[in-house]
Amino acid sequence: MSLDIDQIALHQLVKRDENQLELVLRDTLLPATRAVEEMAEELHRVYSAKSKAYGLFNQDSELADALRNCRKGEDDFLAFSRAATGRLRDELSKYPFAEGGVVLFLHYRYLAVEYLLVAVLNSQSSMRVNEQLDISSTHYLDINHADIVARIDLTEWETNPESTRYLTFLRGRVGRKVADFFMDFLGASVGLDTKAQNRGLLQAVDDYCAESDLDKNERQNYRQQVYSYCNEQLQAGEEIALEDLSSELPPLGEKTFQAFTQEQGYELEETFPADRSTLRQLTKFAGSGGGLTLNFDAMLLGERIFWDPATDTLTIKGTPPNLRDQLQRRTSSK
Repeated sequence: MSLDIDQIALHQLVKRDENQLELVLRDTLLPATRAVEEMAEELHRVYSAKSKAYGLFNQDSELADALRNCRKGEDDFLAFSRAATGRLRDELSKYPFAEGGVVLFLHYRYLAVEYLLVAVLNSQSSMRVNEQLDISSTHYLDINHADIVARIDLTEWETNPESTRYLTFLRGRVGRKVADFFMDFLGASVGLDTKAQNRGLLQAVDDYCAESDLDKNERQNYRQQVYSYCNEQLQAGEEIALEDLSSELPPLGEKTFQAFTQEQGYELEETFPADRSTLRQLTKFAGSGGGLTLNFDAMLLGERIFWDPATDTLTIKGTPPNLRDQLQRRTSSK
């Protein structure tokens, strides 16, 4: 299903020297040509597929105040975007790593939900072959690697102002400082902690199984059922719903899983996004550090893999064939 573009504004920050970011502002909104629509759809698709953090506006957020005025019709979208780009330049200039970029404000609808997406996109150079088979250079927006992006669910923000999840953003591959300046620009704080919700779910599953005195295989089978449901939700782009999860799990004892979580006070939301890396712990053990990386199925612990906590030693019985071949070649060459 395609998205419907309402308004789109495009501006630019150009780095002239070490200490100056120059504003280049459009005087008109970007017309919704087919190329613009394809760019917006690609940005929506890429952003939706990425792992995001959740946030909410601070009470003193200038951007939120300006957005409210724009929504009320007291200011137009172009003026809102121009002023916001100026504030972004001021925040970004505080950091030594400040670079330029194309600043995009996209107001659109998708599946009856209204969004405002704000992004800083970098341009990349590449080569192209024309119809005469000549090679020339070209520039393109690097949407796939965009990491300075935030999206406001305008529908959620306006109908449920107490929500802690109407604003999402990417933390950025450069590190926390990128997220810091963008959050300062947005005037926002971190809201729903998705990883904490998923960790709480895993703890609740383990405690529920422990209370029911399940053996090792029964516990792992139960974890696998939880993982299957959560992974299906993740693949479908849907959230984990505690009630639906509980209805798919066989009750252990007199309490359903949902009743157990409520009684024990795990503070889980009724629905929350799935976190792939956390949920993987239901079926696998994984870790890395000091030049060592390990990843194995949870069912192997106690069967082929044994951990001695006193000496912090793992014993592995039966190595993978490709690893065994490497070990044999290396040891035989000595």
